[in-house]
Parts: sequence; structure tokens; C-alpha cells
Amino acid sequence: MTENAYKKAGVDIEAGAALVQRIKPHVKTTMRAGVMSDIGGFGALFDIKKAGYDDPILVSSTDGVGTKLKIAIETGMHDTIGIDLVAMCVNDVIVQGAEPLFFLDYFATGKLENDVAEAVIKGVADGCRQAGCALIGGETAEMPGVYKKDDYDLAGFTVGAVSRNRIITGEKIEEGDMILGLASSGPHSNGYSLIRNIVETVKDLDYKNAAPFEPQKTIGEVLLVPTKIYVRPLLKVLQETGADNIPLIKGMAHITGGGLAENIPRIIPDHLMAVLDAQSWGLPPVFRWLAAAGNLSPEDMAQTFNCGIGMALICKQEDSALIIQTLEEEGETVYKIGQILKRESHNAIRIENRDKAWKS
Repeated sequence: MTENAYKKAGVDIEAGAALVQRIKPHVKTTMRAGVMSDIGGFGALFDIKKAGYDDPILVSSTDGVGTKLKIAIETGMHDTIGIDLVAMCVNDVIVQGAEPLFFLDYFATGKLENDVAEAVIKGVADGCRQAGCALIGGETAEMPGVYKKDDYDLAGFTVGAVSRNRIITGEKIEEGDMILGLASSGPHSNGYSLIRNIVETVKDLDYKNAAPFEPQKTIGEVLLVPTKIYVRPLLKVLQETGADNIPLIKGMAHITGGGLAENIPRIIPDHLMAVLDAQSWGLPPVFRWLAAAGNLSPEDMAQTFNCGIGMALICKQEDSALIIQTLEEEGETVYKIGQILKRESHNAIRIENRDKAWKS
């Protein structure tokens, strides 16, 4: 089969080659110590010793951005969805105490539109710069018949490293420990099937309308605010150690699918529970609007959304002041949202005052 025949079948190899050349300048801005190869090869090489590790444990993660993609496609706003892709992966790696080292992306579409693809991958590069990891490879797949012409899908893959004696597992969490919450930038990349359903069912509302809770922006702009990347501030905190040279943070939870209710319990020992006070932080306007427009109960909110807390940290009470100070110096908004108690039942988490704090 000739290339011309392949093009007639819907796959344009020349467009793919042109895209590689267009994205190379964006990729170069993400380079860091350890990178050994440029994009375009069959595999990407990385020297972990040059990254500064002698006895590392590798930590990997893969993720996508869910149906938030549909909003980017419908609005034609493609510049930040790549940041979401990076964030969903690197935030999962940092919770183990690992520094993200490199990232690979997968972009699949029905018909390759280079302006769209470049905007998306430029966003991926932006996210990598924020996280301090290198974009060292990826794949662009043109798949007519699998995807509609204007549709595309994304997947991301990252590998990080942590020194063997500094892995964070949550096993040292104890009764009386404090739970800190880092503010989210919005819904991040979770709950968007429900969000899209709410937007579609509200009469005379679409993504181009001004947001009722933030009228200087459209609904689409607010819902496409990218997922916050917490890597650099948390790496700064992880440099702070106790007398035993162990990080002050005992456990971290990235609040993704399943919301607050399902993610925090993932890091807590079986005999303990997390007790949060919903009144200890303000429910951001976007979530208050979603609760009202979707007639969502506090239970629905806690099991679906981050509700304004994108990352939870667990530490000793006496270490919290230094951790908060370090994070605030890095520009984070930090709340004291709860504590660790002895488990009273099969429930690993209790969120108090939800009805008062999350009233629509």
C-alpha cells in the first residue's frame, strides 16, 4: 500500500511528521538532568544517576483527563487540557514522596489537525515545566473509524524516583495526627460526566454563557481551569525532615475520582479514621453552583468532587506549623481540615458539618 493510498484511507503521515517538528521547541523547554535522547526515536533514554539518585525506587503512574476533554473539544479551547493530563499523573507520584522525572503522552484522534494537536501538546509541555519533569516521548495516532473527525483522546504516563528510605506509605500515621488540605483550582479533572450533565440540563445554558458564580468568565472557561500541580511545593516540604531524617509528612492523598470520601481513606491504617470538618475551609463557588444546579446532596459532593481540597497531607500536630509555613511561602493555600482518630466503625472517614458548610 502506498503512502498516498494510506492518506486516502484517512491517515496523513506527512501531517504527523510536520507535527513532530512543530512540537520540538515546546518539548525542549522541559529538558532536565538525566535526559539522554530527543523525541522522534523508537524509545526514550533517561540516566537516573544524572538525576541525582544512587539508591532510588521508581514510582510510575498513568492517567487521562476523562470527559473534561469533551468541553475542550466543544469550546475549541485546547491550550490547558495538556496541563490536566500531566497533573493527574505527577500528583499521583508525588504522594509517595517521589520526584517526577519524565513524562510521555498519547494523543489519538480521528483526523489529525496540527493546530489542535500542537495546542494540546504545548499544554503538556507547560505541565511538565510546572512539575519539573521532562517530556521525553509520546505517540500521535490518527485513527479514522475509531474516533469522529474532531474528537481526540489523551493518556499520560510518568515515572518518578524516591530514595529508598524516604518513601511515603502512610503506615506511620497515628491517632492524633493532623490533616492539612491544599486548595484546589476547581473540579480538576474529575466528576465531569456529572458536570456536563448538569450544564446540559439547565435551561438556556451552554459553555459560552457567563458563569452565574463568576460572570467575568464563561462556564467553559471556569470548567477548563487546569488541575493544580502540587509537585514543586511538596518537594520543598519533603526536604524538611525530623531527627531520624524522615520527611515530616506521613501520608498524602491526591483527591481525584471518588472525591474526599474515597481518596483519603486509601492511605490510612485500618484501625484509624479521618475526621474532617467541612466548615474549616470554604466551599468554592463552582462547587456551590454545581450542588444547587444539580440538586446534589452533601454525600454526592463528597463522593464525586474534591470540594475545594486537591491534596490532603497527614502529619504530627507539632510539625504542622513548619509544613504550613513552607507551603504558604510556595504560594499554596493551606487549611487545617481534620484529624486522625481511632476507628469507631467500618467507616474510614467522617466529614462533619457538611450540611451547614455545603448548603447550596
